[in-house]
Amino acid sequence: MSRTVFCQKLKKEAEGLARPMYPGELGEKIFENISGEAWQLWLKQQTILINEYRINPLDPNARKFIEEQMVQFFFSDSDIELPEQFVPQK
Repeated sequence: MSRTVFCQKLKKEAEGLARPMYPGELGEKIFENISGEAWQLWLKQQTILINEYRINPLDPNARKFIEEQMVQFFFSDSDIELPEQFVPQK
């Protein structure tokens, strides 16, 4: 059985995540307030950040950066800044 949330990212009612996708308090906040659709958008955004900034996910500073970007992506109205050299695929 699916659950519905009011997605803070998409600003609409949508199907929620099946389980928390991130640990801790932030993971619970995401689980309660973010849809599966928005989570998929984040995964694409995260991949861009990791590739463009050449982030090593094992580095604690890199994980902190990704988490900060995740919070901004889901819970802020401002866009994430991408590197100047990033060119979206057409």
